[in-house]
Amino acid sequence: MSEKKKSIEIPTPWRIKRYYVYALATIVALVLPWIKVNGHHFFLLSFDKMKLDLAFVQFDMQELYLMPFLLMLLFITIFGMTVLGGRVFCGWVCPQTVFRVIYRDLIETKLLHLRKRIGNKQQEPDMSKPENKVKKAIAVMIWTVLALIAGADFMWYFVPPETFFQYLNNPGEHLTMIGFVVGIAAFLIYDIVFLKENFCIYVCPYSRVQSVLYDEHTVMAIYDFNRGGHIYDEHHHKKFEKQKELQAAEPNAECTTCEKCVTVCPTHIDIREGLQLECINCLECVDACTTVMGKLGKPSLVTWSSEYEIAEKKGKTKYFRPKIIAYMVLLVGLMFALGYMSTTKEHMLLNINKETRLYSVKHLANNKFAVENSYVFLLQNTENEPMKFFFEVIPPKGMEGKIQIVKPSKPFRVVPGVKKKKIVTLRTTEMLVDDKRKDTIIPITIHAYALDKDGKPSKLISVMRHTIFVFPKENVLLDSK
Repeated sequence: MSEKKKSIEIPTPWRIKRYYVYALATIVALVLPWIKVNGHHFFLLSFDKMKLDLAFVQFDMQELYLMPFLLMLLFITIFGMTVLGGRVFCGWVCPQTVFRVIYRDLIETKLLHLRKRIGNKQQEPDMSKPENKVKKAIAVMIWTVLALIAGADFMWYFVPPETFFQYLNNPGEHLTMIGFVVGIAAFLIYDIVFLKENFCIYVCPYSRVQSVLYDEHTVMAIYDFNRGGHIYDEHHHKKFEKQKELQAAEPNAECTTCEKCVTVCPTHIDIREGLQLECINCLECVDACTTVMGKLGKPSLVTWSSEYEIAEKKGKTKYFRPKIIAYMVLLVGLMFALGYMSTTKEHMLLNINKETRLYSVKHLANNKFAVENSYVFLLQNTENEPMKFFFEVIPPKGMEGKIQIVKPSKPFRVVPGVKKKKIVTLRTTEMLVDDKRKDTIIPITIHAYALDKDGKPSKLISVMRHTIFVFPKENVLLDSK
């Protein structure tokens, strides 16, 4: 009497865990643009108002030197994820995968029953049936609505939601914004309904980059040919179709050749063939094999592991290896740099340009003279409310109080988001330098600041700028007398 095989407990499928991640990512993407702290968004790159909100701190477009750090942080994070977990970004976070699951598995399969089951992604619906054509049209209409929402959500990171809906009230004046939303939606309809996973296989450059990043410890969906048997030869030609044929060549081979791992794959590959660029690490094949082998009382032949552990049998996967540690150090360094540069944000912008005329000399009574230097101040209030600004001159040591502000004579008002041009004149009536041969360039510092509500200089909204004051040579002063 043969021994009865007992099934083993099957864990929660990776597919269900992915759905939780998808739901969380979707909620975050939709809700984040609506959250404001002190009137600022988590991320908003507004070309309309020339502002950048980052981590609820507002920056001016002239402070976009932060963007390269953000891009480096993004790419190094994705590359680090790839070295550690293969194309885990593709299978678990990428919008392409999330949208395809929503359209194919939720709309077509669960809601409309256009497809028979989620477990068979190779069998396309029979479109010769009239009812399937109707279901397909309904599926496309539902996805069109969702694509428009996705397009609007993308636009909310460039035009905040409150402004977005105001602009919709006057569509004729904001055709560019509406065109972007409609264009994104049209692309998503073509991509998700017609291009499908071909985008991942043929269009996305990430699949080409991953082969450079992988090493023997990279975790991926991998078939254990030591237990399951060699279905393909070294030239990637399939050798066996039936279990009997496989076991005739390899008696201990455990693969049942049910091909559940093949039919469930969204990119239409056979994981038993080995590492392939098309694999997005969705782990659907792991779930399928876990279910089949679990009923036979055996562990899955397809697991989320590394070649080092499964194929080469050299030991356990090394997660914290030098390459991973290097990526972690880079990420931490970039985050510290980004954090430090964020703390050095200036709450007002000020550019100082000296006029082309070096100076002017005026003759005064009692053989006195006045030397004036003029400047063009270009100032911008980066706060959200109008404020009054003024400044003071900080001369070199020994010249304190000898250079005065002639123009403007009192604080001036600047509204938010507008660059204000101000002509500034500095004057001295003192003999700052006694040089008979040449004009003297005196370095000075301009301390510009906003006035608080109590009329005192603000400690927060305050900047320092270095410029020069040109003092003429002696014969110029004598000629003016």
